[in-house]
Amino acid sequence: MSTKLFVGSLPWAINDQQLKEAFEPHGNVVSAKVVSDRNTGRSRGFGFVEMENAEDAQKAIKALNDSELGGRNIVVNEAKSKN
Repeated sequence: MSTKLFVGSLPWAINDQQLKEAFEPHGNVVSAKVVSDRNTGRSRGFGFVEMENAEDAQKAIKALNDSELGGRNIVVNEAKSKN
């Protein structure tokens, strides 16, 4: 079962593909999405990455949380459900 990760403090210029590429060395990435503002289309500075399984997700959290991406230290943790 896949695990969704929240990625915060993203650089404004990063896109979905670059986000996916940052996580691929740590396991199989199902999807990667940078959240953008509906009105301006500009990045809101966070996104979500879905990893194929919980083991890959934990490896990605350990490797990437508080690491540098595009000049900013990003925050990576397991996404909370909307409920």
